[in-house]
Amino acid sequence: MSTEFAVDSRAFRNVMGRFPSGVTVVTAPGADGEVHGMTANGFLSVSLDPPLILVSLAKTTRMAEVLPQSGRYGISMLADDQESHSRHFAGRPQPNLQPEFVWQHGVPLLSGALAHVACDVWDAHDAGDHTLFVGHVRHLAHREGEPLVFFTGSYRALHISPDEDMFSH
Repeated sequence: MSTEFAVDSRAFRNVMGRFPSGVTVVTAPGADGEVHGMTANGFLSVSLDPPLILVSLAKTTRMAEVLPQSGRYGISMLADDQESHSRHFAGRPQPNLQPEFVWQHGVPLLSGALAHVACDVWDAHDAGDHTLFVGHVRHLAHREGEPLVFFTGSYRALHISPDEDMFSH
């Protein structure tokens, strides 16, 4: 596919980094019996009926190999106190961190996360240097708390005053 505009990859990352996103850990059971996990912020809901979600994974990641084999994956939406978990699953092992998992629908989910989604792989789509894995949701859970947020290459915490009502203006 040819394009008439050349976009610098660093400039693209810098611009896309201006869109704040939540931080997730994608997990899947491996054929080896191990839990495979990686940090990802390329995540979104796709459909309400049927309930579908999507995670975007670089083709070079181990997780992009594991998902087609496992046929299922989980999303753990991280809380603001789980930055060390995000770093750990981004390939920067954290000393003394022993991640714990709960299992739902045959999928490991990170304990302490704000929300869990377990799903079966519904479809996969080639998208440049990434693969988009669409998941059919089989399990949902959440708790109250503040999310971990990623913005301009840094972790942030989102803090909303309890008396703020964003819809009253």
